[in-house]
Amino acid sequence: MSQPPRRTGGRPPGRPPFDPPAGPRPPVRRREPAGGDPLSTNPREANRRANQAERPMLKRPEAGSTSNPFGGRPVKVPRARDEVAKPSRANNAPRRDRGNARAEAAAAAPGKIEPQRIAKLLARAGVGSRRDIERFIAEGRVAINGTVLTTPAHIISSLDGVTYDGRPVAAIEATRLFRFHKPAGFLTTVRDPGGRPTIFDALPPGLPRLVPVGRLDMNTEGLLLLTTDGALKRQLELPVNAVARRYRVRAYGEVTQAILEGLIEGIEIDGMRYGPINADIERRTGRNLWLSITLTEGKNREIRRVLEFLGLQVSRLIRVAYGPFELGDLPARAVEEVNPQAIDQLRKSVSKAK
Repeated sequence: MSQPPRRTGGRPPGRPPFDPPAGPRPPVRRREPAGGDPLSTNPREANRRANQAERPMLKRPEAGSTSNPFGGRPVKVPRARDEVAKPSRANNAPRRDRGNARAEAAAAAPGKIEPQRIAKLLARAGVGSRRDIERFIAEGRVAINGTVLTTPAHIISSLDGVTYDGRPVAAIEATRLFRFHKPAGFLTTVRDPGGRPTIFDALPPGLPRLVPVGRLDMNTEGLLLLTTDGALKRQLELPVNAVARRYRVRAYGEVTQAILEGLIEGIEIDGMRYGPINADIERRTGRNLWLSITLTEGKNREIRRVLEFLGLQVSRLIRVAYGPFELGDLPARAVEEVNPQAIDQLRKSVSKAK
């Protein structure tokens, strides 16, 4: 059975040929406005040009002007790039090092107060935590020279004239540092939404407002430093200052001293990098052993995670020293204040270590 031939192009069969009309093509008529510049026959182009002709010419405002020729909120045009003054930064220190620089300045001049946010200074004065003070300011309970504050971003260098609930705020006292023997079963926080006990439930009454230096897990016991100065707290916590923390650990399992010595180079577990750890076996009884561990970073649950990675089960973890301060024979729940001279020596040693 034969198939009809395929059509490959051209004019369909049966359609008469198209012959264009003879003679020249008529010229295209164009509308010319005054001035002799022909307009496009496109209606959109014609409308655009007509709108431009009716719209007043707007000029860019001069440098430093705040008027907005387009209406709405005022604008400010910056000066030339080479004329714009960049904000100065002491010693070109990056943002993450500014807090440490402020702490060193406070150590050099303990009696001088650097201009800071009012919430920070009120926290140092014992009015409350920074979050509490921000809430007090929002409630209109903080004023300066009779003017109620509306923002916690206010910068001050003195508490003169500052009132809280109409009462003058006492001046900031000298830095105080306390040793506290934290028992197991308490959280290192001010309050817990779940209602679990915190270290402030175990502290004796009569102490000033204190902030913990670093943290200890709920089931970790031992030395916890408490201070009235947030700058000192930051100095002792920063890993760059390499303040040593020493622990005694009771664990169950098999491990060799050679494996523990490998931790001095650091270790990475599940994408988390832990710094150098100095670990030694103190004594061994069967598969139970006591370890002495010293580190300078103190990441969350660092010792437990590293030892579990090595196949050990931690049953007891005690911090016995933080920097030059040791737990000694301080009983559980007991608090002892550190000599102010020891605080000054600590600040100097931290500054020299850098």
